[in-house]
Amino acid sequence: MELFEVRTELERAKERLADFRGSLDLDEKETRIAELDEKMLEPGFWDDQQAAQAVINEANGIKDVVNEFKELAETYENLDLTQELVKEEADPDLEAELEAELKDLIHRLNDFELQLLLSEPYDKNNALLELHPGAGGTESQDWGSILLRMYTRWAEKKGFKVETIDYLPGDEAGIKSVTLLIKGHNAYGYLKAEKGVHRLVRISPFDSSGRRHTSFVSCDVVPEFTGDIEIEIRTEDIKIDTYRASGAGGQHVNTTDSAVRITHTPTGIVVTCQNERSQIKNREQAMKFLKAKLYQREIEEQEKAMAEIRGEQKEIGWGSQIRSYVYHPYSMVKDHRTNTEVGNVHAVADGDIDPFINAYLRSRL
Repeated sequence: MELFEVRTELERAKERLADFRGSLDLDEKETRIAELDEKMLEPGFWDDQQAAQAVINEANGIKDVVNEFKELAETYENLDLTQELVKEEADPDLEAELEAELKDLIHRLNDFELQLLLSEPYDKNNALLELHPGAGGTESQDWGSILLRMYTRWAEKKGFKVETIDYLPGDEAGIKSVTLLIKGHNAYGYLKAEKGVHRLVRISPFDSSGRRHTSFVSCDVVPEFTGDIEIEIRTEDIKIDTYRASGAGGQHVNTTDSAVRITHTPTGIVVTCQNERSQIKNREQAMKFLKAKLYQREIEEQEKAMAEIRGEQKEIGWGSQIRSYVYHPYSMVKDHRTNTEVGNVHAVADGDIDPFINAYLRSRL
């Protein structure tokens, strides 16, 4: 990179930082941090642990944004000073260091910009993610287990915590369905990009003839809501079933009927929970999940009425996929909403899905 190119990139970085500063309202954020810190010192703060955790999460989220901006601004100032030194006296080692650190700053600015895009009401919430294989038997169920691993690995790389709310193993391999609770700041904001049908094309390891197969899995994502959601669920509108919880491989992990399935008959929504050993706790978790799905349904219906459709549900089949993962006859993953392509399908299956998430979020600007 020539010195004039370095100066040009530094000027762009300065302009981006100015834009970020204008949209952040740092004074307001500093005031909110002080308010939340004071609340944490109040007597009885931990009496309601769920509410207390929500306060801590909000404070940490705001602090992360403010601190990251300050670090980016400081990095820019240091690089600008280094650039002046290089301009006065040529130093190949210093120039190489400047170029490397400038590239790192640009990468961090891109990541920070993405963080600022996550500003919708529930983006900061934890996410409930469901996977449901479509028609295709063992092949589709195996594809479901590949996606389960992909999202688990992605969450781990982000530092998020993953809890399995419900797990129904496949007949021979894979899964029939799974529900994950992914905990972390902005988990829903990122994962809302994954809602839709995911298509796999490969030579099936379950086909003795070695033929190419196409499989589909539906991914549904809703935010986990904290506190009480103002939505009415009438007793006569739900059907509650209990059964024994099953783990990976189909083995029963509990000797009592602790797992809970709730069906909301007016909408046909079904939620299940088996991660707790207590039926009562599983029922409470399932009711929270049902409320979240009903609340999300209301939001989406309102948005649809305003011609702002987001996350529409589609048939699990041809022509409805948001993304295709091709293992044969070539290696490629393509997102059909943004036309983003990645050639290494194995890396994507190992959790490297940020290019698709980032492109989707930027496309909504």
